[in-house]
Amino acid sequence: MTENIRIDGARLWNSIMEMAEIGATANGGSHRLTLSDEDKIGRDLFAKWCADAGLSMSVDEMGDMFARRRGSDDSLAPVGIGSHLDTQPFGGKFDGVFGVLAGLEVVRTLNDHAVTTATPLEVVNWTNEEGARFAPAMLASGVYGGVFDLDWAQSRVAVDTGATVLDELKRIGYHGQQSARQHDFSAFFECHIEQGPILDSEGISVGVVDAAQGFRWYDISFEGFAQHTGSTPMVGRRNALLGMAKIVQAVDDIAHEHAPLARGTVGGQVEVAPGSRNIIPGRVNFTVDMRHPSADTLAAMDASLREVCDQVAADIGLSLALEQISYTAPVAFDERCVAAVKGACERLGMSHTYITSGAGHDACFVANIVPTTMLFAPCKDGISHHESESAEPEDLEAVCNVLLHAVLDVAGTAS
Repeated sequence: MTENIRIDGARLWNSIMEMAEIGATANGGSHRLTLSDEDKIGRDLFAKWCADAGLSMSVDEMGDMFARRRGSDDSLAPVGIGSHLDTQPFGGKFDGVFGVLAGLEVVRTLNDHAVTTATPLEVVNWTNEEGARFAPAMLASGVYGGVFDLDWAQSRVAVDTGATVLDELKRIGYHGQQSARQHDFSAFFECHIEQGPILDSEGISVGVVDAAQGFRWYDISFEGFAQHTGSTPMVGRRNALLGMAKIVQAVDDIAHEHAPLARGTVGGQVEVAPGSRNIIPGRVNFTVDMRHPSADTLAAMDASLREVCDQVAADIGLSLALEQISYTAPVAFDERCVAAVKGACERLGMSHTYITSGAGHDACFVANIVPTTMLFAPCKDGISHHESESAEPEDLEAVCNVLLHAVLDVAGTAS
């Protein structure tokens, strides 16, 4: 009875475009950082849409939003569908947002056709997936998945104001009372743009995500000695920025040593002190991001990074502080959920391929305790985390239709 149901692609697209207007940037992107005023407006709009669709809303201690549609047996754990509404600074319109609003569109479509699922459904907005304003990324889903301690997560500090996560949750009115760790799901699905070029370049409609790379994030500091650039001989200088420059090259080398799947990047956040053109940099703080789908390889990359940092510090005469602030293990997604997505692609006649996610997502932490998978939609040239991030309406519609039928497969319908 449900095999011919399709989502309303125009409604999905219009919802994404309306959300994009909150924090819209001059170059066509969105700037809606976690727990900012813009994030509150976006959350409020999402809450209104959920209420209009007849959903009941609950909010947990990390500000995660759970919009529930009753099932025929409401005692069953719900099937979750969602992602995040926060963006990167001057980021794109689709990253995360597509996954939340695709979940809402599934519910709206079921309402249109008066279909009741056997298990309840919940559309989810996870807090601070991006990690741009509060590090690390996937903070709230990490608390849910048992990776981060609640008190530690709530004490993370905003890079712009110095306010904590808890401060800002209270300020914008999204500090809920529900436990951030005790929320049952029977399964969880996350739709996302690919953030890579495979689907777009090969003309494939759907990425069936069966795994995700692991990654490690580091905060690193070198401290040397700030001296006059003109009167200090080259020999004996303790240039902290020179130390960072050597690590930039070393991280690139480490990634190439584990090609083609490894990724290594220095940057994103760099602070150099004292910041004068005629003073040798005495201190530098910077970040490192390393990724690989094998936990063993990622551990080897970690060991190489630590070894080279120690060596550079000794060679230049610097003191070193290195902290791994986040570790996400490689993920193999649930076989039953993956099969539901693949089966939906086949029934709908959608071209598809298995794909390993190169980026971290909330689903990676949710998968620690809930059967989980992801679906990818093509994005133009694989560009993401940028205002020019772009996706076609028909591509998002196709993936959302696959989501709908995968969810129906797992949630079942009322007899």
